Amino acid sequence: MHVHRHSDRSKGREKMVGKSRSRCCCCCWFLGIIVVIAVVLAIVFTIRHRANHSDDISPGSTDKKYADALKISLQFFDIQKSGKLENNKISWRGDSGLKDGSEASLDLSKGLYDAGDHMKFGFPMAFTATLLSWSILEYGDHMDSLDQLEPAKDSLKWTTDFLINAHPSQNVLYIQVGDPETDHKCWDRPETMSRKRTLTKIDADTPGTEVAAETAAAMAAASLVFKETDPKYSSTLLKHAKQLFDFADTNRGSYSVNIPEVQSYYNSTGYGDELLWAASWLYHATEDKTYLDFVSKNGDEFGNFGSPTWFSWDNKLPGTYVLLSRLTFFKKGLSGSKGLQGYKETAEAVMCGLIPDSPTATSSRTDGGLIWVAEWNALQHPVSSAFLATLYSDYMLTSGVDKLSCGDTSFKPSDLRKFARSQADYMLGKNPEKMSYLVGYSDKYPEFVHHRGASIPGDANTGCKDGFKWLNSEEPNPNVAYGALVGGPFLNETFIDARNNSMQNEPSTYNSALVVGLLSSLVTRSSSVESFI
Repeated sequence: MHVHRHSDRSKGREKMVGKSRSRCCCCCWFLGIIVVIAVVLAIVFTIRHRANHSDDISPGSTDKKYADALKISLQFFDIQKSGKLENNKISWRGDSGLKDGSEASLDLSKGLYDAGDHMKFGFPMAFTATLLSWSILEYGDHMDSLDQLEPAKDSLKWTTDFLINAHPSQNVLYIQVGDPETDHKCWDRPETMSRKRTLTKIDADTPGTEVAAETAAAMAAASLVFKETDPKYSSTLLKHAKQLFDFADTNRGSYSVNIPEVQSYYNSTGYGDELLWAASWLYHATEDKTYLDFVSKNGDEFGNFGSPTWFSWDNKLPGTYVLLSRLTFFKKGLSGSKGLQGYKETAEAVMCGLIPDSPTATSSRTDGGLIWVAEWNALQHPVSSAFLATLYSDYMLTSGVDKLSCGDTSFKPSDLRKFARSQADYMLGKNPEKMSYLVGYSDKYPEFVHHRGASIPGDANTGCKDGFKWLNSEEPNPNVAYGALVGGPFLNETFIDARNNSMQNEPSTYNSALVVGLLSSLVTRSSSVESFI
């Protein structure tokens, strides 16, 4: 429009400006250059804007990358199932552990094997159930759009069926099936194992507050999942959850102290976080103010306010901060609750630590941007952090909160989502190794996963000891452990795909629960449900 207007005026002034033609040409050139610069700047801005927002997808549309990965990730629960399998889709898996629990006249045949072994550890298994429940409650509609909601609920129920049977009376909870020392001396398929399956329990004389409380959290969260579709089962879960919380709170004591043998595998660093976590879930499940009072009164003692930490099977505090923040976002009358203030402020501190450009950003990252905290199972922390980040982002969006203040800098919900996508994308192959650490996703993924069942041919009839030839085999695993998330890279971002590299190449069920939550959150954009009830 500027060009046309200028040329029209030129015609009318042609005689008056005859002597100034050279000056006019200069002006034309000058204006032309400005227009070109403006166009170039506009193009650059548009490209940068698209780059910054390419992480977002329009509401209602599906991101195929995350959808495909989600479908794969849920398969690992089927691979890990113990017991008499129903509708088994894994060709190399069969019935196993059918007599688990028999020495105590209990049916503990169900549940999930922990990792690449045949152990059932109640502490991380309960955490798996809590996280899977949370994922379903927040993002079940995303799962349902991909026909993955029922498989997720089936795997959850397979786990909670075990937890119910492991709690035969109010103050007794069986927390372990199998002896890890004995189990790890064998390399065999779960279907052919014949060794004695010893049981470990906690009770009033030998308390284990963190395991009882985590199991209470799992039961309470799962009770919400099944509230509408199976109210009887839901009420059974809630009854167990209440009993277990009372047991955990009344008989306080660390299971790691009282049962020292567990320290080599799932050593607990304290039980205060599990008590707060369980009470938080029980409040969501019941709206009984008793549980809200518990987290308000015990926050100063157990909440570690102002000191952001990492969410894991051992440390539930970051999850508790976010779960209780949910109440301040959505529940009328609790937005300014003094009892929840410490949780909300520390949740914000956790989020500020995750955003790379934040003035309080954590330095615990690889050069490629992956959150990196520990050599063993390195991917647990970035995946759990990313899951919490998308949750918090969605809470902000749904409640109309458009900024998060980190020091003197403000960030948007999209900044949290961008961080979460960066961690998910790294996991799925955007890394120096160009490898997907989610087995079965993309063309390049670990082929020598540290997993007994995956490493031994389905028709092999091996005993305890002769199966070690499959551990030492130089051939890739004959069975693909679809959905397994391996431990992940070292700090220098290298990864050794070797079967005896359990530090980097062993998957776990709780990792899979975190992956399901993260991928479900990223599949599409939607608002958060404001209440689980």
